[in-house]
Amino acid sequence: MAIKFRTSLPDPALEQIGAALKAYAAAHPQAEIELYRQNNVSVRVRIIDPDFAGKGRRDRHREVSAFFDELPEEVEADVTMLVLLTPEEKERSLANFEFDHPTPSRI
Repeated sequence: MAIKFRTSLPDPALEQIGAALKAYAAAHPQAEIELYRQNNVSVRVRIIDPDFAGKGRRDRHREVSAFFDELPEEVEADVTMLVLLTPEEKERSLANFEFDHPTPSRI
């Protein structure tokens, strides 16, 4: 599945993060990946992937964050929300709700 940007004009950092996640998407064709910039210092990423089943949060985070290793430090630091869920977890996740209905940023 393609990576979905929630903006018509992603900035360079958002594009770099999306490019880093293309390798994850290639290895996980059923994954749904979305990202957007919440404010000038915060990017939110959500991956809904059935391959997360049976894996704890720490293992999921390690698996996905490895794809960010080649990003410049200042770009990687912009990723402030990384929501990693199975399709079954999506409806009951508060982090997923915040991703879809973000609290207004004060920045």
